[in-house]
Amino acid sequence: MMNDKPASTFSKERLLSLDFFRGITMFLLLAEGTRLWSVLVQDPIAGTIFESFFQQFHHHHWNGLRFWDLVQPFFMFIVGVAMPFSYAKRIKRGDSKTLITRHIIQRCLILLAFGVGLHCGYSRELVWELWNVLSQLSVTILIAYFLMRYKWSVQIIVSLGLLVVIETLYRTFPLEGYNQPFVKDHNFGSWMDMILMGKINRGGGWVAINCIPTAAHTIWGVIAGQVLQSSKNEMQKAKLIAIAGAIILIFGYALDWTSITPIIKRISTSSFVLVSGGWALLVLAFSYWLIDIKKVNKWIFPFVIVGTNSIFIYLFFNTVGSQWFNSFVGIFTHGILDWFNTPEFVVKLAISLTILGLEWWLCYFLFKKKIFFKI
Repeated sequence: MMNDKPASTFSKERLLSLDFFRGITMFLLLAEGTRLWSVLVQDPIAGTIFESFFQQFHHHHWNGLRFWDLVQPFFMFIVGVAMPFSYAKRIKRGDSKTLITRHIIQRCLILLAFGVGLHCGYSRELVWELWNVLSQLSVTILIAYFLMRYKWSVQIIVSLGLLVVIETLYRTFPLEGYNQPFVKDHNFGSWMDMILMGKINRGGGWVAINCIPTAAHTIWGVIAGQVLQSSKNEMQKAKLIAIAGAIILIFGYALDWTSITPIIKRISTSSFVLVSGGWALLVLAFSYWLIDIKKVNKWIFPFVIVGTNSIFIYLFFNTVGSQWFNSFVGIFTHGILDWFNTPEFVVKLAISLTILGLEWWLCYFLFKKKIFFKI
């Protein structure tokens, strides 16, 4: 009963497949914030066949691809898909192009501030670090927005051009110590981090310059959104998006399999961008076919409501959640389960699931009260 009403409400005004795609991505990130994926690779699961499955919810250490490596590209791609719809809505209500541009610039500055602020929260001191997805988005949105007015061919050429430029810089950068293109901490991206922040990411080789190649994800999202807005029939839209996804997916894997360019998420190599972008397009095409064309959508509501306040809940579980709420919930969950001599693994799992349930309920409460935080 709860599912029918929201689905019908959304279908009148929104693209349900996009709401679902955004929602499932945020739900997975929400679960990460509860440490659920970390719990599920500990004893007694560690060393079993199930550990291999749950390792897919952790980033690959370097050269390779796991499911979790696709989550950030999905997030950046989804933002792109939504942009043409948001732009059309604002034009329809009478906003000028100048006003919309000013709003986009302000939004990007706020995202940058949030991204830097989160790093300060992680470090418990004032720092200038640009590795967070929100900081990355502040750049990719801006690039995609100013390209949005051009033909698809122009947007595609520019997106591929960004990959070529970055690939060339990685391969040809001559400075000793940073001239090994695909070696952690010794590449062009790490040198750029020294220029931008005076430090490199010792936690895993992430680089801030990733915002340039991954702008392709947001640009391709914009193009996909424009395809969905077009006059083509529904099946033509789904097929076009799926075919585009398959082509770049195959090309990206080919670069890795032939050892031309390895798939490395942490420095967003061109092969990684192509592969992750291909998967994003395929997931969107499938979701659109299943949810918007075939109308199999009654089950999506629990995920959709998490996506309706995506920036809020992302900030919540990265600040209030990680620094207070998680441990507060743990006090009571752990205390109650201790009365029954519950095994430690079950206690940790119960704490994560309890936090996840409560944070989901927070999203549901905001949805029911029609409270939506936007920037």
